[in-house]
Amino acid sequence: MGNLSEHFDRAEFQCRCGCGWDTVDAELIRVLEDLRQSLDNRPITINSGCRCKMYNALVGGSPKSQHLLGKAADIRVEGFDPSEVADFLEDKYSNCYGIGRYDSFTHVDVRSGAPARWGGKI
Repeated sequence: MGNLSEHFDRAEFQCRCGCGWDTVDAELIRVLEDLRQSLDNRPITINSGCRCKMYNALVGGSPKSQHLLGKAADIRVEGFDPSEVADFLEDKYSNCYGIGRYDSFTHVDVRSGAPARWGGKI
């Protein structure tokens, strides 16, 4: 399917404002491919990937958002509740990355340094 990996295309990560920014960190793609394989090879929808500063501000993103660096994605996995996806990611990557819990999606980012968690158990 994709030009980034077997299941992901650069266009899926492109900034939604239309500016064309679509530089995605390779480690994020590896995490998403691993997630897909681990969850019965279910399709993953990228709700939000790369964001330019303008679009990030428009959607209320943090000024230090990993989306600005191409290191984050807000995702949904077909057939799985966002809390199940977050549980899996937190178990697998307990000592790294950023994982956020939301009602309709899960945020994952491949930040360096200390892990970050937010949203609590939904």
